[in-house]
Amino acid sequence: MYVAPLCFLYHEPSKLYQMFREMYVRFFFRLHSISSHPSGIVSLCLLFETLLQTYLPQLFYHLREIGAQPLRISFKWMVRAFSGYLATDQLLLLWDRILGYNSLEILAVLAAAVFAFRAVNLMEVTSLAAAEAVLADLSTLKVMPLLQIFLFATVT
Repeated sequence: MYVAPLCFLYHEPSKLYQMFREMYVRFFFRLHSISSHPSGIVSLCLLFETLLQTYLPQLFYHLREIGAQPLRISFKWMVRAFSGYLATDQLLLLWDRILGYNSLEILAVLAAAVFAFRAVNLMEVTSLAAAEAVLADLSTLKVMPLLQIFLFATVT
C-alpha cells in the first residue's frame, strides 16, 4: 500500500526501495505503533476528533447518535496514509505535503476535510452502513482544494 504509488515515480527497483525505506522509517512506521509522538496514530486520532468536534460539532454528534463513530470510518484512511483510497496523483500530492511539513498531521486534517466536504449527505444518514456508503469512494476527491477550504475558509 505504501510502495505501489511510488512505482509511478521510480522505475529502478533500488531507487524505489531507497525511497520507500526512507518514507517508512521517517513517517509511516508511526502509523503502526502506539506512541505519544505528535505524528503517531494515537495523536492523529485525537487531532481528527478534535477538529471534527470543533468545526463540525453537529455532524460529529449526529454520527455518534446513530452509532457511526467518525474515527471508526477515518482510521483506515489515516493508518494507510490514504493509499488505496485517493487517486494516485492526489495521493502523491498529499505525501508531498507530508514531506514538506515533515509531519503526518496533515492526514488527520484531510480526514476531517473529507467529512466536512460530505457533511450535508452525512447529516441525512441514519446508520453506520449509510455513513460508510457516503464516504466509500474518495477516488474523485482533490486533496489541495479540500485542505484549503477546510483550513482557510471563513466561518459566516
